[in-house]
Amino acid sequence: MALPDLIAVEDFFRPPERTMASISPDGTRMAFLAPWRNRLNLWVEDLDAENPAPRCVTADANRSVHHYDWTDDPRWMIYLQDTGGDENWHAFRVDLDDPEAGAVDLTPFPGALAVPVRDVKNGKTTILTNRRIPTQMDAYELDIPTGELTLLAENPGHITSWLSSDKGDLLATALNDDGNLEISEYDSGTGALRPIVTFDGADWPTGVHPLVITPDGTGLWAGSYRGTDRTQIVHIDLSTGVETEVDSHPEFDVDPRGLVSPVIPAALIQDRRTGDLLGVRYLRERQVIRALDERFADVLENLAKLSDGDIGRISSDEEGRRWIVGFVHDRDPGATYLYDHQTGEHRLLFRPYPDLDPEQLAPMEPVTITARDGLELHSYLTLPPGVEPAGLPLVLVVHGGPWFRDSWIYDAGAQVLANRGYAVLQVNFRGSVGYGKAFMKAAIGEFAGKMHDDLIDGVRWAVDRGLADPERVAILGGSYGGYAALVGVTFTPDVFAAAVDYVGISDLSNFMRTLPAVARPHLANNWHLYVGDPDDPEQLADMMARSPITQVDQIRTPLLVIQGANDVRVVQAESDNLVRALRARGVEVDYLIQSDEGHGAVNPENTLAIWTAITEFLGKHLGGRV
Repeated sequence: MALPDLIAVEDFFRPPERTMASISPDGTRMAFLAPWRNRLNLWVEDLDAENPAPRCVTADANRSVHHYDWTDDPRWMIYLQDTGGDENWHAFRVDLDDPEAGAVDLTPFPGALAVPVRDVKNGKTTILTNRRIPTQMDAYELDIPTGELTLLAENPGHITSWLSSDKGDLLATALNDDGNLEISEYDSGTGALRPIVTFDGADWPTGVHPLVITPDGTGLWAGSYRGTDRTQIVHIDLSTGVETEVDSHPEFDVDPRGLVSPVIPAALIQDRRTGDLLGVRYLRERQVIRALDERFADVLENLAKLSDGDIGRISSDEEGRRWIVGFVHDRDPGATYLYDHQTGEHRLLFRPYPDLDPEQLAPMEPVTITARDGLELHSYLTLPPGVEPAGLPLVLVVHGGPWFRDSWIYDAGAQVLANRGYAVLQVNFRGSVGYGKAFMKAAIGEFAGKMHDDLIDGVRWAVDRGLADPERVAILGGSYGGYAALVGVTFTPDVFAAAVDYVGISDLSNFMRTLPAVARPHLANNWHLYVGDPDDPEQLADMMARSPITQVDQIRTPLLVIQGANDVRVVQAESDNLVRALRARGVEVDYLIQSDEGHGAVNPENTLAIWTAITEFLGKHLGGRV
């Protein structure tokens, strides 16, 4: 038995040839992202042309585009872009009738964030921006063709966010004096707020996700934990506040991943033309979509025949006849098809990475690990193909958040590690979302405690089964996962032979105090609840005891630290202070700073640099192939 041929790091991390396709409202064109000058840009192609000639309609040579959408007018498209990873998103307009005119920044507010919160209807959408006060989001109506902005509501000071109906009517979300999330109707005439419904603030984040105003503007579809450990979809009558169940799954949570990024498909699947609810995504080991519409159930059944993967990004024309669907798969990612529900015809449009052979890649296997206190940890194991799964070097990869989760997907990092001979274990430790309210809340007060014990229990599980060599175990993670890596080498230094910290937290207090202003109103029900309030001396002392920066004298494990200079969530000081303290002790630490990235690399050359550094570092200390 032998490992497959060594695949170059570049082959795993070069830009996809095409990705994230969606169909135009009239069903005649496809938009997608593809490289232009080594940056993903927006392209449009006719679906029915004998010799389609795709057109690049954006020209961003600095930073890849990741978020775009059609409008209801076939002339206009919109996309979002920030500057160097600073997460101050601007909304740009593209004129498909004249793409040579270039993109127009519709929200040219330096240092401010501007994000659409509803689909474009009649050429208009609702934009939230903190251009006036950094900690407060105001709501504007944006006219796409003209670029005109009209103030809809000025934040009175305590509103955390706004929801908008298709007509532009607003709902406000805010934390009340008890720390609960209150949703109110906004009166545009008087500016008054009328409370409608309150959710337990401690159920954040998944207990109030998703939140979508119904197409008729009289109700709200919401995720809710009320009376259950599993999120369910409920309907809230905006006039009475009465809550009724719409749909639920007996074992699965509503798919929580859309909380993190617009790139991830929304949990609710809605009709393109009417906005009616067609289906709900649920997630445990794999995704399940429950159809709430008979016709969509037929569509879903036929789409599922196209791939043994999970349905990912999906879009249809306004008639619901033509569909474009991309599939989530562990070894054949993003295969995208065109399906015609009227004729039953379908065809493969593209595979994003046609040069990668799925047979050479490693399957991602769901496994369940029992923690030392009996809690079940639903995890994923990726084993290198072609070799006996015994005594392997192991990389424990820890997800960020921590209110996120690992799932069954194509993970380029796991694949490049498996190709080099490593077993890869991804543990959904307590606090991960998607496994019920009790599992999420089991993380309260457990940073550097039981959350870390879960990770160590995962390593022991792999060692006890003979899969992993206990002398060759590394820990790798980004954001919270970077914090976990640092906890690993300070609180349990004997477990790991190497560690990689990517944009990780070293000082919990400094992290909270340097978060972006717009994020601070949300602290009460996440970081303060789970970790502590740095303004409380007793809680601050506990936080510092759980912060790797106060335990650097314990570090003797080889460490690679990677940081984006423009990171606004985990600022560069988090890494600088750690590296400085280690070097003052004479401890060798590798440090990679990327000057044009933020909280997660976007541009291909930076992603390549990160994974080249990681594979060389792990090869040196764990002995995998380089």
